[in-house]
Amino acid sequence: MTQARRRLDAEWLREAPLRGILAALEHDGEEARVVGGAVRNALIGEPHGDIDIATTALPPEVIRRVEAAGFKAVPTGIEHGTVTVVAAGRPFEVTTLREDVETFGRHATVAFGRDWKRDAERRDFTMNALSLTRDGTIYDYVGGLADIEARRVRFIGDAATRIAEDYLRILRFFRFHAAYGEGAPDPQGLAACIDARAGLEQLSRERVRMEVFKLLVAKHAVPTLALMTEIGLLEQVLGGVPLLASYANMIKLEAALALASDPVRRLGALSVSVVEDAERLRERLRLANAEYERLASMADGWWQISANREEHEGRALLYRLGPERFADRVLLTWTRAPQGAADRHWHRLATLPARWSAPAFPLKAADFMARGVPKGPGLGAALAAAEEAWIAAGFPEDAAAVAAIADAAVADTR
Repeated sequence: MTQARRRLDAEWLREAPLRGILAALEHDGEEARVVGGAVRNALIGEPHGDIDIATTALPPEVIRRVEAAGFKAVPTGIEHGTVTVVAAGRPFEVTTLREDVETFGRHATVAFGRDWKRDAERRDFTMNALSLTRDGTIYDYVGGLADIEARRVRFIGDAATRIAEDYLRILRFFRFHAAYGEGAPDPQGLAACIDARAGLEQLSRERVRMEVFKLLVAKHAVPTLALMTEIGLLEQVLGGVPLLASYANMIKLEAALALASDPVRRLGALSVSVVEDAERLRERLRLANAEYERLASMADGWWQISANREEHEGRALLYRLGPERFADRVLLTWTRAPQGAADRHWHRLATLPARWSAPAFPLKAADFMARGVPKGPGLGAALAAAEEAWIAAGFPEDAAAVAAIADAAVADTR
């Protein structure tokens, strides 16, 4: 493919410290360019995010040059040619150009090189293989500019070969299509993903989890997940039948309530009906404990929630669950209710945490011991009974009312 060039006028390219790092690496025969997502996003018109740099200089020379320029160098992946340069509190990954010597999944044998074209050809998708010089010149060796213009996610070279190098690229193909693609996905790439999907079972669950979470918050996730469901891939990844309508409704509710996109909440809408679903996802995606606990809480009796419940019932649930889990469970139920995102009753319930903060339970063990309750099971029972009575009474703060609740709890437990 003929090398293509284009100019990019990006303000961030002229800012320190990036310009200083590039200048430090670009002399005495060495080159450095910004590569990957920052270039792609600049062309698409999205925030550049992290900025990665590729260079012809070998890692020891990279360290010597950036430290001489006053930056901090951290050898985070030096065996693979990567040095993290910290400048003005920001990390910049600087990686020496590489070329594949032998490929077998993630553990490909690579050698450092000086050929920008060969370095580009070993990347995954054409839109991720562009490089940008300090003067704003974009170099394209694989057709990435045309694919960005067409909003097409396309593997570099033979799709099956690229996937065999790392089966995570199957999920990345769908995630990038959901984030940047338009229309139908590239047919050759889609066919290769379907053919190689058994390779997903070889991946670590942590890597799969990371891609799934990114996919769930991508701009065009709904049609992409629908396609993955149609070909059987999403059920393979999640280990259960996806609930696409609930997931799509969750996105609408987040927008209606001005909530940030939440991958855990969206995963619950897509995949959780009972607590066992949360347990399955914990195993399949190696979820963090906090993520699993949120999903399990969402599944715990969500069908018992009604938008028409009295305000005091909503407050009782909010008190027991806390704001985050209350919102999770209410929104999950709303996604599966016949009312839409504009329903005022659901809206009022979902926004209860913004209007009311649950008070702390005012009674302590000492209050019951002062009333003659000894340490032991009876003390715990009295505390629990008093808390339930306090909730049922509407969380009174008046000292006399609280004392009466304590007295009644003591009498009931004797």
